[in-house]
Amino acid sequence: MNSLLGSMRDLLPIVLVIAFFQIVVLQEAPENLLQIFTGLLFVVLGLTFFIFGLEQGLFPIGESMAHAFANKGSVFWLLAFAFALGFGTTIAEPALIAVADEASEVVAEAGLIEASEDAMERYADGLRITVALSVGFAITLGVLRILLNWSIQYIIMIGYVLVIVMTSFAPDEIIGIAYDSGGVTTSTITVPLVTALGIGLASAISGRNPMLDGFGLIAFASLFPIVFVLGYGMML
Repeated sequence: MNSLLGSMRDLLPIVLVIAFFQIVVLQEAPENLLQIFTGLLFVVLGLTFFIFGLEQGLFPIGESMAHAFANKGSVFWLLAFAFALGFGTTIAEPALIAVADEASEVVAEAGLIEASEDAMERYADGLRITVALSVGFAITLGVLRILLNWSIQYIIMIGYVLVIVMTSFAPDEIIGIAYDSGGVTTSTITVPLVTALGIGLASAISGRNPMLDGFGLIAFASLFPIVFVLGYGMML
């Protein structure tokens, strides 16, 4: 019940904003009012079950596996798990699938690739794999940072300097796609598991503070897809 009330509270500002502009600014009633209310009901229920699932499933399994790998003491398997987690969660991201499909259509319309179904599918798959590899690399680097107690500020600054430099040389058509790729990687599947991994790992290692060291992996997961996709565009 608390989860349901929390979901309704979280969605209330969005509903109020839409209602204000629809009634006060546009001054007209929306069409298919019953359909809209039905859709809102499903959104509330879906968000409620999603949050409940995170609390009961994804967060615990991420933290428990991080503790298990830390206690096992095998750096290789911990880094391998981090890469596989980043790659696997990203390749399954619905937002990334949607962006990759849209990007392939736009690139085909611009004449940069052959306007055939096979060519567009290859381009979309290549983009998804590139982003997934970048997130796998990012999470591995983030875990290594926690293990070695590296400063996150310098890594982020160096990363964005690299982004700025690569943006100057990358094809114009890939720049927007690259920057959007950094956003779609931090969505419904990746964020819960990666966050749980970071917090669990920082909690399991002596001398690490979960508040200071457990967070920051998501920043890497947003940064490195931009770098990798810019590079992907420069190589095509």
